[in-house]
Amino acid sequence: MNIIKYPKPEQYASICVRPHIDVTQLNATVRSVLDDVKANGDEAVIAYEEKFDKVRLKSLLVSEKELEEAEKLVSQELKEALILAHKGIKRFHEAQCFNGEKVTTANGVVCWQKSIAIEKVGLYIPGGTAPLFSTVLMLATPAKIAGCKEIVLCTPPNKEGKVNPAILMAAKVAGVSKIFKIGGVQAIGAMAYGTQSVPKVYKIFGPGNQYVMAAKQQVSLHDVAIDMPAGPSEVCVIADETSNTQYVAADLLSQAEHGIDSQVILITTSEKMLEEVVKETNRQLALLPRKEIAEKSLDNSQFVLVKDKNEAMALSNAYAPEHLIIATSDFEQLSDKVVNAGSVFLGTFACESAGDYASGTNHTLPTHGYALAYNGVNLDSYNRKVTFQHLTEEGVRTIGPAVVCMAENEQLEAHANAMRLRVNDVIR
Repeated sequence: MNIIKYPKPEQYASICVRPHIDVTQLNATVRSVLDDVKANGDEAVIAYEEKFDKVRLKSLLVSEKELEEAEKLVSQELKEALILAHKGIKRFHEAQCFNGEKVTTANGVVCWQKSIAIEKVGLYIPGGTAPLFSTVLMLATPAKIAGCKEIVLCTPPNKEGKVNPAILMAAKVAGVSKIFKIGGVQAIGAMAYGTQSVPKVYKIFGPGNQYVMAAKQQVSLHDVAIDMPAGPSEVCVIADETSNTQYVAADLLSQAEHGIDSQVILITTSEKMLEEVVKETNRQLALLPRKEIAEKSLDNSQFVLVKDKNEAMALSNAYAPEHLIIATSDFEQLSDKVVNAGSVFLGTFACESAGDYASGTNHTLPTHGYALAYNGVNLDSYNRKVTFQHLTEEGVRTIGPAVVCMAENEQLEAHANAMRLRVNDVIR
């Protein structure tokens, strides 16, 4: 971890730099896999599953029998946890439902919006070192609430050709339509282009490694929409002299264990807190099963001492973290100063893990500084807003002359004529 004391504002940019790798070769590899899947469909997908996931599949679709087997393998405790989490996620996202109101913008002119679900969506769920069954709930639940007709899920199988049973159980709880045993770039390609087995979707959601992220960005250029650009996971914790040292260290490590390219940042106004958190982080790190991953992640991370809370918030907003934990005594006042963040956790007991699993908010969030311009996944992510307008004769009389004038001045005569004909008819 890098310790920085009392940085000047001009140093913020360097503090906010994320881990970077050269993706030139990676992008070329991703392109070749995508092209193969587009040209050869299931045949290419099955070949890549054998190459990358070390399994020769006879069928890509998860069968009803496999779903039944998976349910028996999931403990009752985990089933109940999934149901509880789903209930909170459902409740939070149902509150986001849109009701478009008709607005009279001028005499005889009425405009409104209608929210319409995206018909086919694809969800990618990683299943490698940490199978993210919680992400199934986060992505499928709002899709179901929105009314998406087809919810397709792709996730990598193990070497026996089985999908993690908790992922299948979560998919059942959340209402996924079809589940396919496909991982990595080939999964993104299958959903983007469609194959003999996998339907083509209109928008792809979900996290993944650098290859998956590159694949999503490439297919988004011409073929399908994606939820957001994304990079490795990250957290920023703001602490003061009142913060709980153990909690702060645990929160930092909870993100550090995601992957070697994850990043954590501590911003504190207390030098004593900084020193204690460093010690406590090292103590907890030694006990983690994923110690080696977290250790490498901490090499990318910054522990920053600032003069006051204003500087702390300025640095946090410059960083635009995926997750922001304000663990100070005055968290309510500081929350008003949040400008750039994916999701914010307030107070001593609001650990980021709560949002990852069961508080109800969505954990699919903008990373790598994209919180400057993007929000996390929500109900609107699965909808399109279609606008409507209706004009009566009075509406034509009210705005028609202005429309004609503006079109003529833009030298778009056909535009002008379309309205001019109507103006002439209603004025007679």
